[in-house]
Amino acid sequence: MQGKAPEKTPSYFDGDTYIQHNTGIADGLSGLGAALGALTEQGIQMIYDTVHQVLAQGNYVLAVSEGAFGGAPTSYYDLWRVENGKVAEHWDVMETIADKETWQNQNGKF
Repeated sequence: MQGKAPEKTPSYFDGDTYIQHNTGIADGLSGLGAALGALTEQGIQMIYDTVHQVLAQGNYVLAVSEGAFGGAPTSYYDLWRVENGKVAEHWDVMETIADKETWQNQNGKF
């Protein structure tokens, strides 16, 4: 997620068998690759800087992260279902983090 070894990405998936619940990305590793390629062609970077929390129970893993999407500060919530040691299913929510001066309190996003 943090882009330190993108060549390892295919090893986390069982080819094209995983189900992607983001409506902008097709199922499978090929769908993910196509979506990331389209972002790159548009000059849009999806950057994960900080992983704030990782929660796991059974075969589900939730990562709460912070970074930038297209240059805007962004929070990322990624939920994976793992099967036989590989990503079988993925859900995600991304939200732009508001400027601090617009916050109604000082609690922050994380």
